[in-house]
Amino acid sequence: MGVQGGGVLQESPARQGGSHLGNVARLGAVKDPILWAELARRCRTRSVGVHPPPQPPVLHLKAPPLLPPPQPVQVPSLNDVPLHYLKPNSLVKFRCSVQDMFDPEFYMGVYETVDPATKAKVLRCGKYKDVTECGVDLNSANTVTLERQTFYCVPIPGESSWVKEAYAASSQARVVPSTSYVPNRQKRSYEDDDDDMDTQPQRQRDTGSQGPAQPHANGDAKRQETKAPSNQAPAASHLDLNFPLPGETGPSCLVKVYEDGDSLKLNDTLEVYGILSISPALSALAEEKDASSSFLDAAEGMETAEEQRVHSPPASLVPRLHALYAKPLPHNNPLLPPAALEDNAAFLSSTLREMAAVKTELLAFLTHALLGDALAAEFLLLHLISNVYSRRDVLPLGKFTLNLSGCPASPSYTERLYQIIQQLVPCSYRLSMSLQNMNHLRLVPRKDYVANRLVSGALQLAGNTSLFLDETQLEQGQLDTTGVRNVTALGNLISWQKVDYDFNFHQMEFPCNINVLVASEGRSLLPSDCQVHLQPQVEPPNMEEYLSAVQTASSPSQLNKFRIYLTVARTLDYSISEEVTKAVEDDFVDMRKDDPQSISAEDLHRLLVVARLLSLSLGQTALSRDAWTRAKHIEALRRSRTEQQKCVNGNEP
Repeated sequence: MGVQGGGVLQESPARQGGSHLGNVARLGAVKDPILWAELARRCRTRSVGVHPPPQPPVLHLKAPPLLPPPQPVQVPSLNDVPLHYLKPNSLVKFRCSVQDMFDPEFYMGVYETVDPATKAKVLRCGKYKDVTECGVDLNSANTVTLERQTFYCVPIPGESSWVKEAYAASSQARVVPSTSYVPNRQKRSYEDDDDDMDTQPQRQRDTGSQGPAQPHANGDAKRQETKAPSNQAPAASHLDLNFPLPGETGPSCLVKVYEDGDSLKLNDTLEVYGILSISPALSALAEEKDASSSFLDAAEGMETAEEQRVHSPPASLVPRLHALYAKPLPHNNPLLPPAALEDNAAFLSSTLREMAAVKTELLAFLTHALLGDALAAEFLLLHLISNVYSRRDVLPLGKFTLNLSGCPASPSYTERLYQIIQQLVPCSYRLSMSLQNMNHLRLVPRKDYVANRLVSGALQLAGNTSLFLDETQLEQGQLDTTGVRNVTALGNLISWQKVDYDFNFHQMEFPCNINVLVASEGRSLLPSDCQVHLQPQVEPPNMEEYLSAVQTASSPSQLNKFRIYLTVARTLDYSISEEVTKAVEDDFVDMRKDDPQSISAEDLHRLLVVARLLSLSLGQTALSRDAWTRAKHIEALRRSRTEQQKCVNGNEP
């Protein structure tokens, strides 16, 4: 038996009854390094014989590829490159968030085909594919059914435009329009397509044979696809791509994971490298199943028509990505090295040396945005670098929700303020808390049991997303049941950093890590960790022009420094020495001696959070006495301002 250049293991007629693969002398003819490694692993780890039936192949050992693997920047990205520019079965990457997790899918990991003319048997690998070759021998004892996990992934919700532009600019991939995929052609039956003459959907029909059945056929969409995803408005109305945020665009993808699928969780942010599958045969199978479903009892099928449409959409609209490697992203800031900061000592040390200077520049920038209020600017900076670093029972540690009250009544102010924050953070979303939005928006994801999918909501966000709640848009009126549910969900998010997903008969808690900033005229109706009342020091005659000038005042290089600073500060480790801990305890006891009502345990907790964030804002990973003193000072100023505002507005709590 030898290995053909097409990547199959072929038995000669004289050796069809052989007991093992034998010498793989022709392995060098395989040019695809991924296929080479796959075949080499199988040759090392198992023998394939006709009798007895083989065990599932072990595919975990690694073999060095014949060619050096491409650098990450050389791999085209589904986020940047239009789908019709990518070749089917090519190596691509995808920066995404896990929106839903489908049931495990069974596929033919190893199968045999028979040449009808020569009767020669060919042993093939079904991994990283959605369709099999023609002539599958369903009675072969060598057929092995394996399992893979399918994840429905979408672009990271609320990803800022500067992030997308920076990732696209750093790419060195060179692509040309694919000649085998034309997005605006009429869909053809795969029997009539010369490119697909030797393929059939990777499934096994019920023929009464002893071969393993394939319960999950790939590709069950029920409509024709005639346009590219970019201009496919009519299709989107029939097939909801299930983006969490309204108005989002970009590719969604079915990511099929072969190993360590249990380690991936809902809402994880990933970068996936894999084999792109956009075979027209998937749509052909959908037509076939659609035609046959009208003659079958729905109760006899394993999937409803709606479930087929959702789980197997057209590959031209929702491509399949067979994962070779999927890594969680601690952040999606393209200005930082892709590896962990601790593995980039030179970058980290140079950044830490500049953090004090960058903080001064950033404070000045935020002070202008907050109309000259330096105290509010400092608390806003601390909010932007806050992060849930741990959980103690149900209590999230590190969160710092800020209520910025006293915002000007000008409708353009909060919108411009959000735009200023948006150009600093990698992911953000502004939720206008108007009565219309609160009564009609779906904030909490819910389970659709008919389609067997999770219908997304606006609070299904990736970790470290900045959520800007604009309470200045809230007007008088009645909140209906949906509105009350949405307000409750926002309160739970702020207080416990969790979202209770609606599974109809019960609710399931999903922890999150979302920075929430509430902009309001008076004290917010929602809970918060810290309220700062804005005290403008300047009154610009034209608010729109003033904020527009602030937004464009910083150069791109300076904005990049701010972006790096905020991400690094969020990811630094932090500790408190025993000496400083003792000093903090003594300080707390002394403050309670003077006035037991002056400071509570909640106030102490907020002081410790502020002190931690002040230390990190200077690049310090341990609490110092100076940082503790500074925390007490700005907290005293904030509380004094809040008390003064209560005296002015006696009706505020």
